[in-house]
Amino acid sequence: MYRLGRYRKLLLTLLVMLGGTVLCAVVAGHLAGRRAMAAESQQVQRQLRLYAQGLQQRIDRFGTLPQVLALDPDLIRALREPPDAAGRQRLNLKLQRANEVTRTSTLTLVARNGVAVAASNWNEPTTNVGEDYSYRPYYLEGMATGHGRFYGIGMTTGVPGYFLSHALEDQDGTRLGIVVIKIELSALEQEWLASPDLVMASDSHDVVFLANASNWRYRLLRPLGAAEREELRASRQFGNRQLRPLQSRTEQVLDDGGRLVRMLDPASPATLLWQTQALPEEGWNLHLLHDAQGTVAVARSTAIGAGAAWLALCLLVLLVQQRRRLSQHRQRSRRELESLLKQHAQELRTAQDGLMQAAQEADHGLSRSLEHLPQGVVIIDAQQRLVAWNSRYVELFRFPPGLVTVGTPIEELFRFNARRGLLGPGPIEEAIERRLNHLRSGRPHMRESEKDDGTVLEIRGNPLPDGGFVTSYADITSYKNAARELRSLADALEHRVAERTRDLDAARNEAEQANRYKTRFVASAVHDLLQPLNAARMFVSVLRGKLVDPGQQQTSDHIDAALAAQDAILVSLLDISRLESGSLPTRVRAFSLAPLLETLAREFGIDAQARGLVMRWVPTTAIIRSDEALLRRILQNFLSNALRYTERGRVLLGCRRRGDTLWIQVHDQGPGIPESLHREIFEEFRRLHDGQERGAGLGLAIVERIGRLLGHRIAVHSTLGQGSVFEVGVPLAAAADPVAPPAATEQQHDSADGNPLQGRDVWVIDDDAHVIAASRALLERWRCHVSLADGPAAALDAAVAGHAPELLLLDVRMGDHDGPALYERLAEQWQSRPPVILVTAERDDDLRARAAEQGWGFLSKPVRPPALRALMSQLLLRHRR
Repeated sequence: MYRLGRYRKLLLTLLVMLGGTVLCAVVAGHLAGRRAMAAESQQVQRQLRLYAQGLQQRIDRFGTLPQVLALDPDLIRALREPPDAAGRQRLNLKLQRANEVTRTSTLTLVARNGVAVAASNWNEPTTNVGEDYSYRPYYLEGMATGHGRFYGIGMTTGVPGYFLSHALEDQDGTRLGIVVIKIELSALEQEWLASPDLVMASDSHDVVFLANASNWRYRLLRPLGAAEREELRASRQFGNRQLRPLQSRTEQVLDDGGRLVRMLDPASPATLLWQTQALPEEGWNLHLLHDAQGTVAVARSTAIGAGAAWLALCLLVLLVQQRRRLSQHRQRSRRELESLLKQHAQELRTAQDGLMQAAQEADHGLSRSLEHLPQGVVIIDAQQRLVAWNSRYVELFRFPPGLVTVGTPIEELFRFNARRGLLGPGPIEEAIERRLNHLRSGRPHMRESEKDDGTVLEIRGNPLPDGGFVTSYADITSYKNAARELRSLADALEHRVAERTRDLDAARNEAEQANRYKTRFVASAVHDLLQPLNAARMFVSVLRGKLVDPGQQQTSDHIDAALAAQDAILVSLLDISRLESGSLPTRVRAFSLAPLLETLAREFGIDAQARGLVMRWVPTTAIIRSDEALLRRILQNFLSNALRYTERGRVLLGCRRRGDTLWIQVHDQGPGIPESLHREIFEEFRRLHDGQERGAGLGLAIVERIGRLLGHRIAVHSTLGQGSVFEVGVPLAAAADPVAPPAATEQQHDSADGNPLQGRDVWVIDDDAHVIAASRALLERWRCHVSLADGPAAALDAAVAGHAPELLLLDVRMGDHDGPALYERLAEQWQSRPPVILVTAERDDDLRARAAEQGWGFLSKPVRPPALRALMSQLLLRHRR
């Protein structure tokens, strides 16, 4: 009965554990699956809206082109009065040129009777000229309502595309014909191929005409009626393409309208999440089918975790109950243990007495109770005579027959072993006496002894209560050999580790040396590239001053902008090289943030206004600790990207305080960045969108490295279709930190009235002929007197005491000559020190600091002419005072 009750309790416990595990797993898996599916569906909807925006933008880019062409007087005149062959050829060429500029597929002019009069593909075998398009919907809609839209397969070219038409009207409103453009959307399908999901578009008849998988194209999402089939046949929308039905089975309808479907034809092994986005302007629907197996895995893992948690809880309860039972039995167990110990002690004493008695009563000393032991064992009495032994003892020492007998003194065995050299070197009698004295002392001992054949014995001795002694001999040779092998292996491993450490040190040194070579190579390459770039920008500035035609001036502005962009890329490459090599110095101090934000807002506000955007900034009174110049670089890159990728709306610059950190934020209203790409945007040459202008993809890479150098965190938050927030976290300054004064802003004066450079004697010293020629032309345009524009050797030859120039433009690195050292030699020959401007492609902060200490000017190549002119004017005015 007791056993039955015990089994019943155990069965109930197992049922509670298993039933609770299954219930927790089912409930948790269901809830987690629903949440994961809802989140996945929202992500799919956002991605679908992004695809829809891309498709709509591609169509809208060409939407106004038919309207513009419909106003062309040549096209209207051609439809009002049929042109001759030469006139038709002029129309064909005109449409061809327009098509090359707009990069559409084809441009076609269709007369009132539906026949194409001219087309951009007039010289191709599949030309549209002379074809009758009166049956096409875009022609019928254009003649009826003034404009039309239609997607179909071209009857002459066989290439599908989206047709946009607009009617050409006479002065009295009579429609003379239409102009049609054809937009090929195959490039859009190629972009969709990068997505792991299935993306497709269907028309008003629910016919799939765009898809990133070929076996899904020209599929019917629903059966067509007789009227719809007749309409498709009359318009020849899909030519001779066979429209096959798309077969699927809906397994679940989500709350947001999405569906979980199982595809039957084309067959798909996984359950797909189907979301649809309407394009009402075109009457289309955009569909995205996403693999939903990830949500199933989330639900499964959550269910397993919930079941495991329930099991862990049950096991914890059982453990507590078990500990409680153990606590209840502890006292009883202790009493029972004490009783058992007493009983075992008595049994041991009885066994020991029996052993001694058996040993004394043995006929030949061989004890059966000792034979099972792997060690050799010998027992002697208080008179040091043999009492008992086992055969293993005789085997270990190879005693001859008749030597080991009951009553034999142990001294005889010691003497026999000593004659064979088993007692070690030294006098035999001393060795024997030392061992006999040890046995008489009755102290336990343990030692190791090695025989001549290499056998190692572990010898243990223990006294007996009646004065006798028990000694055991264990063969530990294999153990000792294994220990020696382990020591040898350990030594070999240590040797190999030392070798690998030396190899790693050598590889690290080689890598560091290669990194230094790379840094020097990048710096040298950028220096050599900036030399001709500097000359080009100066020549462009001189050229613009000589141009009077606005169009030519605009072209020179474009050239200067392209050179400035190239300058920015080279400077960015040099900055990345300096950041990676750790050669970029920092100057961290406490300063007020407000002047920096105000300056940036004013600078980028002009650019924002030119782009049609609104630039706002929030004033602050915060005092922070950072490097002001490097922090300016971070914020400039944030603001530049915000303006580049925001087509309309505003850009906001402001701060938020979180604890001891101030987060400086830049908000934009651009297209947003997917969360999966938040880390990739900080890689070199990585651009997610082209924006309004094409960048080099180095700005955020520099931001990430500067933030790592200063210890500032860089973060990005973004919502697709709404915009992004880039922020940098800087520490707030302590109350005791001295606050540096705000950096002075550069004021440039470049007015035509009172030109301070007119008639000034200026020398230009450089080792690049193009830079020399460009500098001379620019200075002479500013009405300076350039008495020397040459290299270092010519300057030393021309320097005469008392005839120093009023200003010197000096390169720093000129072959074997160093700019500052050359200036000192020239000053000795002139016996005066005229003002000097160091013009260099080197990004050397020590050199810049030295120039500031000496009162010299400092400009980095490529030089902006307004900055050069402002600095020359400042130095001349300062030298005059």
